[in-house]
Amino acid sequence: MKQASQKSYTIDEALQKLMHFCAYRDRSQKEVEDKLKQMRMIPEAQEKIIINLMQEGFLNEERFARSFVRGKFRIKKWGRIKITQELKKREISSPIIKLGLSEIEEPVYRQTLYEIAEKKCALIKETNSFKKKKKLSDHLIRRGYEPQLVFDCTNDLID
Repeated sequence: MKQASQKSYTIDEALQKLMHFCAYRDRSQKEVEDKLKQMRMIPEAQEKIIINLMQEGFLNEERFARSFVRGKFRIKKWGRIKITQELKKREISSPIIKLGLSEIEEPVYRQTLYEIAEKKCALIKETNSFKKKKKLSDHLIRRGYEPQLVFDCTNDLID
């Protein structure tokens, strides 16, 4: 049985490929490093390519964090805790995570929490108000919202 051979790339070819990869959407440095490892580039070449991508503006951790936060909050309606966890998985530093989270305006954040809570509350078929609050709270905490905000929200919605 013949083994499939993996294409080898020159630094310039890899750089071009990674420029397209980063131009498609913002990427974290970890995603780029993983792609370079997948391309079997040696560590010295990886470093050179990453530096070049940063200098050319294709790779920017702060821009990535900000667009990630905007997307996950607006589209998936995740809370700050879940967004922070996902950014940490992508090895984004705490100061940059903080900058990214600044994209979420507090009034919009609270309004979104209440909208999600009202929708979910209408779907919960529980008559016992304690159990209904518990189910609603669990749902909102899984979405990544802060327990204190969730507590306030569920107390406002369920008597």
